Amino acid sequence: MTTEHATSDLFDADHLAAWVATQAGFARVPGVQYAVRVGDDLVLEGAWGVADVTTGEPLRSDHVFRVASHSKTFTATAVARLADRGALRFDDPFEAHLPELVGAPVGRVTLREALGHTGGVRRDGRDADFWQLGAPFPDRGTLVQSVLLDGAVLGRGEVFKYSNLAYGLLGLVVEAVTGLPFADHVRADLLEPLGLRRTTADRADGPAHVVGHSALGVADDGRLPVAPVRTGALAAATGFCSTAGDLTRWFAAHADGSDLLRPESRRLLQRDESAIDRPHARPRRYGLGLESRELEGRRVVGHGGAFPGQLSRTWADPAGRVVVSVLTNAVDGPAEAVATGLFSLVATALDAGAPDSDVDLAALDRRTGRFANLWGQTDVVRLGQELWLIDPRREDPLAGAERLVADGEDLRLPIHPGFGAPGEPVELLPDADGRPAGIVVGGLTSWRADDYERERRAQLEALRARGTSA
Repeated sequence: MTTEHATSDLFDADHLAAWVATQAGFARVPGVQYAVRVGDDLVLEGAWGVADVTTGEPLRSDHVFRVASHSKTFTATAVARLADRGALRFDDPFEAHLPELVGAPVGRVTLREALGHTGGVRRDGRDADFWQLGAPFPDRGTLVQSVLLDGAVLGRGEVFKYSNLAYGLLGLVVEAVTGLPFADHVRADLLEPLGLRRTTADRADGPAHVVGHSALGVADDGRLPVAPVRTGALAAATGFCSTAGDLTRWFAAHADGSDLLRPESRRLLQRDESAIDRPHARPRRYGLGLESRELEGRRVVGHGGAFPGQLSRTWADPAGRVVVSVLTNAVDGPAEAVATGLFSLVATALDAGAPDSDVDLAALDRRTGRFANLWGQTDVVRLGQELWLIDPRREDPLAGAERLVADGEDLRLPIHPGFGAPGEPVELLPDADGRPAGIVVGGLTSWRADDYERERRAQLEALRARGTSA
């Protein structure tokens, strides 16, 4: 692994920020907040767009988002820490801690089954229109009544069945065991010790909170603001608020060697309990409060979050100690794609290894830039000590990307089967300062993106003026 090396020598943070901005711009999302942590260092933190489309307030890296089902990672960790202390057992049934559930089918569901969504519990209740603000989120009484009435849908262990109601009950168990409100226990046991100053278990709004937004219209870019709400007894499932920076700190605390949990408890939360393979869908894996996936040859864990008007995603490599978190304030925000792509770029740079001592990184960086032509945009970017040709519009930045081959002072595309221009030279067109003013790839010229954009806008203005005069 290469995480011990200075990250400034491994990738260009400005390019990562520009890539995120490109993804956000093409998605027409109001705002995107992002952060990257490598080891103990927060190496990238930023924001693009606005916190509220109605006011135009610029989005900042300290704006707070609803991170929704990221909440389950906090709840699972809270339960695991209580198990580590002997205050409860993973195999305890709900009814051992919640007298209201004694004798009920859901009462026999174990905490472990609830944490891994294998208890067969209904997802959100018979009436779940609180997810579109048609009613308040359930309070304790409503939650208990809901699971008593018809909470058991499938048999225990029958299949992975995601359940917010089950996580709401886990929050009640934490309260029963600790004698504290769920939010108070989490704050004292997790948030304050880890320095998560902008993270809370449930808060609807405030001056530093972003506004959520509806999806784009079919025929226009119009979005409606979504009113803030509290999540009541489902705070343990979906109520948490945080920032991308705080979430990278939180997931870094789950890295190998951390003392947040006993090693065996940490492994239990992170290992795969269920495989979710459905036709025409990406295979998914779930442990206890954490998803897992393979990204760039690394096993990562994390979680997504979907709340009315906001979407979020975090991926963390516990072994390599790399965390990427992306938060968006729109119900159709590209959080999943941006977080996955950003992780891929960072991992590729880290896996390239520490630059050799005789490599002139400054000389490599002088050959980088963003270029554009009629067909789109192209980035020449340094990852580690290698130059790559990347299309910044792609959700997967490495799909179709090319690692450039040095040919003396020149560059060329690698030789491989393909429909592009494999094996052909990549010509850099220097300006007066020796920086590339353009590039030629496969015989097609692209110009510096800022110059191209000025010309494009000038031509658009000319067309508008012509139409007005006509």
